[in-house]
Amino acid sequence: MKFYFELEPEHKANLKENFGHLSSVKSQIRSTVLLPALRVCKGLLQLVTSGGMAQWDRLQQLDPVYRQKVHELYDRDELPMDVRHYLAPWIESQEWDRAAWDLSLAMVLYQVLLENLDNQYSRFVQEGNRERFLLQCNFRRFKQNFQLYQEKPDMLARIIQWFLTKEKEILHMAELPDQVESLQVHQSTMETDSQRQVQKKVEEVRSKVQVIDHTVKCLEEQQDEFDFKYQTHRMEGTFSQEDQKVLQGMLNRLDQSRRSLLGNLKALLTLTQEVMSLLVEEELGQWRWRQQKACIGAPEDTSLEKLEQWFTSLAEAMFQLREFLQKLEELSGKVSYEKDPVISTKPQLQQQADIILTTLLKSAFVVETQPSIPQGKGPLVLRTNVQFSVKTRFLVKIPELNHSMQVTVTMDKDAPQVKGYRRFNVLGTSTKALNMTESMQGGMVADFRHLTLKEQKVGGGGKGISDLSLSVTEELHVIHFETEFNLHGLSVKLETSSLPVVVISNASQQQSACASVLWFNMLCRDNKNVLFFASTTPAPWPQVGEMLSWQFLSAAGRGLDSDQLDMIAQKLFGKQQSYDSCTISWARFSKENVPDNSFSLWVWLDGILCLVKTYLADIWRDGSVMGFVSKGKEKSLLKVKMDGTFLLRFSESIKDGGITFSWVETDLQGKRNVRSVQPFTKMDMTQIPFVEIIRNFQILETGNVPENPLRYLYPGIPKDEAFGKYYTEKSGEESPYFKYIKTKLMFVSKESGSEGKLSQPMNNLCLQHCDEVAAVVEPLPMEDCLDDVFLHGDANMALLGAGAPDTGADDDLLQKFLSDPNMLQGMGLIDDNSLPGLLTELSQA
Repeated sequence: MKFYFELEPEHKANLKENFGHLSSVKSQIRSTVLLPALRVCKGLLQLVTSGGMAQWDRLQQLDPVYRQKVHELYDRDELPMDVRHYLAPWIESQEWDRAAWDLSLAMVLYQVLLENLDNQYSRFVQEGNRERFLLQCNFRRFKQNFQLYQEKPDMLARIIQWFLTKEKEILHMAELPDQVESLQVHQSTMETDSQRQVQKKVEEVRSKVQVIDHTVKCLEEQQDEFDFKYQTHRMEGTFSQEDQKVLQGMLNRLDQSRRSLLGNLKALLTLTQEVMSLLVEEELGQWRWRQQKACIGAPEDTSLEKLEQWFTSLAEAMFQLREFLQKLEELSGKVSYEKDPVISTKPQLQQQADIILTTLLKSAFVVETQPSIPQGKGPLVLRTNVQFSVKTRFLVKIPELNHSMQVTVTMDKDAPQVKGYRRFNVLGTSTKALNMTESMQGGMVADFRHLTLKEQKVGGGGKGISDLSLSVTEELHVIHFETEFNLHGLSVKLETSSLPVVVISNASQQQSACASVLWFNMLCRDNKNVLFFASTTPAPWPQVGEMLSWQFLSAAGRGLDSDQLDMIAQKLFGKQQSYDSCTISWARFSKENVPDNSFSLWVWLDGILCLVKTYLADIWRDGSVMGFVSKGKEKSLLKVKMDGTFLLRFSESIKDGGITFSWVETDLQGKRNVRSVQPFTKMDMTQIPFVEIIRNFQILETGNVPENPLRYLYPGIPKDEAFGKYYTEKSGEESPYFKYIKTKLMFVSKESGSEGKLSQPMNNLCLQHCDEVAAVVEPLPMEDCLDDVFLHGDANMALLGAGAPDTGADDDLLQKFLSDPNMLQGMGLIDDNSLPGLLTELSQA
């Protein structure tokens, strides 16, 4: 240090420059290498202390309905399920959300991922069994696929974070509110009773098969004994009267045994026919209906394990029965006699058995996962030239048929002859074998993951027999699947088809297409009715309300209660005592504008759904958002509560979804007022989480200390108790959102004494960003202009305020700065060097 002070000024400058350069290099190394590496180590340490792959373990322990959703989630190629499973501890311990925007951390995680894949590959090589050999090949391929992200590791981080978020959504769905949970318990109890009956009858079929198997063996021994004695006497040439009497007795008993066995076989066929009818018409039919409802958000169990067990058991029983009939034919060929019951009865039983088995096999071919595109809003909406996936399953699990049954995909096999009805070609790998290794449960699955649709060029505008006016999103199409079953001399052609899909060519058609999928699957159970929208009938409001509740349940884990549904119904039908008898047409649901707005009911609700799913899922799930409540009811609820009580509701006038909060307070004259802010949209919440807006919201009024008027979430929950678990760790100036609320003041007056009206297009106090010159204040929609007082601000800000104009406010603020310069330093707005100059400028001003 002494040496430094003895240097010449120019040498001091050079030394400072060199140290500055070294400091810059050190900072760069720290930010690009050390910090990302430390974050990885921190994640591993958290993993060790937290006890392993908690989230993945929890997913494996869920009920079948939710495990099925996990399997459907990983029907994509971006993150293979094997990688997720074997690298689960490491994956769950990393900061993928940070890596999505921190390129240096993303590159570190990418390199560690490749190393982990290599390590796992080495473990498989060391274990050396056949199953591990397949995993070796898979992991080698996985690593090659991940090489595509070498130049963009942040994209891979976003993909992995997306999968982890979807997993959390499934876990949240498994923890539904009490109301939905009790409903599910009731439904599952009913299903269990039905399944118990099928299970009992299937076990009865197995038992009868075992008994008949033993009977056939006894019959064969009985016939061998008769045949031996008969042939012995015949060779010796001696048939005494006594011998003939003994042989006749043996033949009579043999005939009686044959008739008894044939009777048992006939009874077995009758029982199997009864079980098959229950299985196909009831259980499989109910599963199809559950799957159809699950496609539009219903919390239904669509797992196939039970059905597969029953179908397989019945098919095995029927193949054994055919063997019994074949054995009887062989026995009858060796020993036959006049009025042999096998000759007269066996053909009829054979025909009946083949019909039952053929029907069973045809019914066992199903679409396990309906067609969907990656990152889509739901299944059954496909887009031309965009890859989609679909999975078929054969519920009769016969290992010897693995890879031998080829499934072929076609489109619109029985397309209607309608003018303008589009036709599509299915491109990609349109033929796949049923493969038992592609299913987590080892089922016979053909998993199509890379199919695309391309519209055919039809001359003459697609001429047809009839002329219907259907829009693109009302046009339904069906994807068909065919295969052939060949086993033990039985050949059966199997066919199945998807639920009707809507094919769009532009993302702008997505919303209307989703509406069509919802409406069809809510009302129609005929999967081949592709002209459904040519003549739709109105839907009962209770059924529509239940469907709408499913949308919020599947999007964010909580459906709509009766009060929320009544508010939506009132918007459509006006105020009524009961809406149970009301009906709504397809046009009113998706095409016609709701009263006082320029968009339809579905457009409004879909905008809110997107907002809730993306930005409000946590507070919607825990019930903090009242959401659908009319302005009149909002005022009546709040005015009887203590000052500072607020509630959250959705805007009725914003097309893409908006949410606002209103609170009650008492003015100086003792009047109770309800105040509101302009609704926040996804643009606002992209920059600042909504809970942080609630947490930091303040009113800046002249002469008053800024304060947050939001104190109690309706009906009376302290704000921090309701939302504290969602706050970020830091607060105040250390908050990462503080930079958004360094603002300047712009006073806009509001005519005093107005009650429920605005004297001008939003005369309020607004806070603007410091680097902005001014803001154009737009008038609020009339739907949001019914409160006593309204607050309005720039779309990007976190703090809003209201108050009367005060021309001396700027002067007062200036005097405070001049009298207390440290105030500026304490706010972090200036440093020591710039303070004197700034004070001089302010004094001159």
